[in-house]
Amino acid sequence: MFKTRLISGILLVIVALFAIVSGGDILFGILLVLSLIGMSELYKIADVHKKLLGVTGYVAAAAYYILLHRVAAGKAPGAFAAGQINEITCIGILFLIVLMAVYVFSFPKYRSEQVMLTYFGMFYVAVMLSYIYQTRLLPHGAFLVGLVFICSWGCDTCAYCVGMLIGKHKMAPKLSPKKSVEGGIGGIVGAALLGALYAAAINYFAPDVQASAFAYAFICAVGGMISQVGDLAASAIKRNHDIKDYGKLIPGHGGVLDRFDSVIFTAPVIYYLAVTIMK
Repeated sequence: MFKTRLISGILLVIVALFAIVSGGDILFGILLVLSLIGMSELYKIADVHKKLLGVTGYVAAAAYYILLHRVAAGKAPGAFAAGQINEITCIGILFLIVLMAVYVFSFPKYRSEQVMLTYFGMFYVAVMLSYIYQTRLLPHGAFLVGLVFICSWGCDTCAYCVGMLIGKHKMAPKLSPKKSVEGGIGGIVGAALLGALYAAAINYFAPDVQASAFAYAFICAVGGMISQVGDLAASAIKRNHDIKDYGKLIPGHGGVLDRFDSVIFTAPVIYYLAVTIMK
C-alpha cells in the first residue's frame, strides 16, 4: 500500500507541476475535469450522480468554468469588473432555480437533502477549485499558485510528522482521533517555514520576481490553518455517510476529494491573500 501511495503521489506531483507551469487552457481543462469528477464523488453520496439532479450540477459547473474562461480572457489579471461578478452570481441563482424546478416537477423523486447537497457540491468543489486557475492568472501566478499546494500538502506532511513525534492532545477526537493539536501547530509552522524557503528559492532562481519571505510565510501560515479545516470538513462528510474514501481514482489516496480536500479550502484563501498582500 505504501509503495502504491508513494508512486501515485509522485505522479500526482508531476501532473500538478506540469499543469501549473503550463497554465492557460491546460490548467483550465485539468481543473474542470477534476471538478466534475469531484462533484460526481460527492453526488454519489446522495445517489444523484447519474440522475437529472446531478446532471444539472455538472452543467452549472461547466457553465461557470466557461464564463470564468471568457472573463479571464478579457480582463487584467486578478481584476474582476462588477458586471462580470454579477454574471457569475447569476449562474448561482439560475442554478438554484433550475434545481428547484427539477425538484418540484419530478416530486417526490428527490428529497430536499439531495437538492441541497447538489447545490452545495457545485460551489464546494467547482468554484473553490477554480481559484487555482484564478491564482495562476495573477502577476507571477506560476509562483503564487505553488503556495496553494505548499499550504495544503506541505502542512499535512508537517502536521503528520510532528503529531507522530510529540502529539498528545487530540484536535477532534470524535472526528479524526489521530490528529493532534501539536500536529496542527506543527503543520502551520512547517507550512510557514516552507513558504519562506520557497520565497528564497524563487529569489535565487528568478530574482526578477522579488518574492517576500515574510509575505510567503504569512500566507502559508494562514493557508495551513485553513487547509486543516478543509481536511476535517471532508472527513466529517465521510463520517456522516459512513464511507472510507470518496473514490478510487488515485491509487493509495482515494478519490479527487480525498486528495484535494485541503486544496479546495486553501485555493481561494491564497488567491485573496495574494491579491491583498502582493499589491
